[in-house]
Amino acid sequence: MRRGDAAQQPAADFRGKNAHDRWREAVKIRQEWLEHGLSTEPADRQTTERGLTAIYARMSRPRPRFVWVDSPAQAIPLVAGLPTLDELYRQVWNPRATGRPRVASDLAMVASKLRGALSAQIDYVDPELTPARKGKDGGRWPELPPVEALRAGVPLGVVLHRGVHNALHRSLARGFRSPVRAALTARGRVPVCWYGQQDAAWIAYYDVLHRIGLARYDPRQLDHLGHWATVARSCGWWWPGEDVCVVVDRPDRIRTEAVPGSRHDEVRLSRDGVRYRDGWQPQPA
Repeated sequence: MRRGDAAQQPAADFRGKNAHDRWREAVKIRQEWLEHGLSTEPADRQTTERGLTAIYARMSRPRPRFVWVDSPAQAIPLVAGLPTLDELYRQVWNPRATGRPRVASDLAMVASKLRGALSAQIDYVDPELTPARKGKDGGRWPELPPVEALRAGVPLGVVLHRGVHNALHRSLARGFRSPVRAALTARGRVPVCWYGQQDAAWIAYYDVLHRIGLARYDPRQLDHLGHWATVARSCGWWWPGEDVCVVVDRPDRIRTEAVPGSRHDEVRLSRDGVRYRDGWQPQPA
């Protein structure tokens, strides 16, 4: 099966493998997703649009019209009427709010419900659902390199959450999308968007658990996860609107450097490390 179909692969039989074997498999899959998150290949537009249409259908909405742009900066004039995060919060908490919720609000709810459903199918208590992540003595599990952590009795589930979800979040969210978004917000408020290839952290986490045999998702959940995985493998940022979805092509250059002291091969953008296809380069703060 092609690597691109990873999130839809059936869970393998790992009954003969121990925690260290599973961790080694997880590292390989994490690397696949990091490569997707840092890809500079042109977006696969047909595949992206198919995946986003399926995600819209989960919200009982028809296929939108897709508008492609070459950089987030190029998208901003086209998404001026879409809500910011503060506007969405005001709508959620306003008891007098009427009318159909905005697409971004419904999308956030759909994604949250999916993550909750996937967590419920894991073979142990998912650290995503237990933020404190306490150790046996009531304190936090020790922060150690993964192999040492497993030898010290840290549960595999905790090691996977730190070494897949948190590691990819540091590389792709803190290390990439946050500095790019900061360059955009220097110009003014930015409407709510999703990040395509840089949304890979949570998708990869549930994909890893499924592929190393620690989760059994039902076909509907697996299909839904597959749509998000398709988008993350195929494009850059995207802004969902009721009738129009603005999608950004992937950058044509990404340069990264290792995060000092990282235990899980985390990276971050180097200075002037990203350039988009229209030549836009977000300037570091």
